[in-house]
Amino acid sequence: MTNLLEDRAIACAYPFVCGSYGICSYASHGYDLGVQTDTANYNSYKGYSTLAFIKVNHSSNTPISSRKRRGRTVLILGTTVGAVFVVLVSIFGIYILSKVRRNDVEDDDLDLPRLQITRFPYEDLKAMAGDFNIKLEEGGFGSMFLGTLPSGVRIAVKHLDGFGQMKKSFLAEVETIDTIHHVNLVRLLGFCAEKSHRLLVYEYMCNVRRKIILDIAKGLAYLHGECHKKIIHLDIKPQNILLDEHFNAKLADFWLSKLINKDQSHVMMSMRGTPGYLAPEWLSYVITEKVDVYSFGIVMLEVLCGRKNVDRSLPSDEVHMLTLFKCKAE
Repeated sequence: MTNLLEDRAIACAYPFVCGSYGICSYASHGYDLGVQTDTANYNSYKGYSTLAFIKVNHSSNTPISSRKRRGRTVLILGTTVGAVFVVLVSIFGIYILSKVRRNDVEDDDLDLPRLQITRFPYEDLKAMAGDFNIKLEEGGFGSMFLGTLPSGVRIAVKHLDGFGQMKKSFLAEVETIDTIHHVNLVRLLGFCAEKSHRLLVYEYMCNVRRKIILDIAKGLAYLHGECHKKIIHLDIKPQNILLDEHFNAKLADFWLSKLINKDQSHVMMSMRGTPGYLAPEWLSYVITEKVDVYSFGIVMLEVLCGRKNVDRSLPSDEVHMLTLFKCKAE
């Protein structure tokens, strides 16, 4: 027994180290050393030496160490994830703040106060244009909307799209138009440069060309089908189209016109009219109301293209507008 215990012996110089009663046992082998001491009797053990055998279970430390490692790992992961989250939130907040500040500064451009035209707040223009419900036209750089000033004057509001890439162009255009005035140029009344909104305010002009074409078409429809007799005008050309003060187009000069019955499909007659506006049917001398339609088509092309059907001041290959169209089509 002594050898067995001595293999695992730990020198115990003073018995009171084991506790107030100094009970030590080797539980795995069922041995009880029976050493019982009391600190009060320490003095009686002076000079006395004994051996006490204590079994230390090293395996009992393993679960505690494992739990500590797991807790440390969770702590590190949690701290890392939290730090990353805080950094991301901070970056997002800085981005939003800088964007808001940039938008607020955009409408305070140093070049804008020098303009002599009116600067409109965006909300006011939006109300004048009826929330941009009436669209007049749409182009590559934006759309034009109809609006009305508080004084009752109608305006055309151009809302520019994708302004972020053309700020300098906007300023240059506004400054240029602000410095020129001419009876044949549309007048710029004001502008809006607020945050990302860029709008131009022009005086309203109805689309005169479109109105003229529609008025002529209505007049011909009346002559060809709504009168008590069918009337063929026979000389539709720009000189026979008059405009009143409201740009209403009216047909004139009926001295070449021909009256036929409504049930009569055609009429035979000699050629009459103005060169350049004569329909090919005149070559056969068999005439219908379609000769007016052909002449109207020529006038419409002249209005849209801004040139005469026959213009001898141009190069030889461009003198006749229809020939030019034919070459383009081929």
